[in-house]
Amino acid sequence: MKPKVYVETTVLGYLTSWPSGDLVVAGRQKITRDWWQYAVNAFEMVVSELVHREASAGDPEAIRDRLEALKNLPIVAISQPAENLASALLAGGAVPSTEPEDALHIALAVVNGMEYLVTWNFKHIANAAMRSKIQGVCIAEGYSPCTICTPEELLEPESDV
Repeated sequence: MKPKVYVETTVLGYLTSWPSGDLVVAGRQKITRDWWQYAVNAFEMVVSELVHREASAGDPEAIRDRLEALKNLPIVAISQPAENLASALLAGGAVPSTEPEDALHIALAVVNGMEYLVTWNFKHIANAAMRSKIQGVCIAEGYSPCTICTPEELLEPESDV
């Protein structure tokens, strides 16, 4: 059985955006595109209603490209257990109260039993200083936390041969 991966909206942004002149952004775009090609066969990738809503905002051409990337991925619904966990993440200071969508992304991944949540959001999701708080709240609420990581961390392992 393939590991289950929740794909957060920032990954779609890097996957589908026009090439950047910023070296860091360009590097993340390349990593994301490489990861996507590997991931479609290596993982069971899942998105949520929230990802669809966020991907449907902005420039019409960008929306079309993001939704095209999402078209074959299963969608998890926003549920009451996910909303409850998101509220607990906010109340527990694991995610800033100004970022309820980020808390909901984490909660959707955890409540739906994902092994990984893949994101480029270092500010509120893939933040090393917040990971232990996120894990603590999830455990206190009776859930097994998922591994929060970037596409780079889930690239195909290099062979030693």
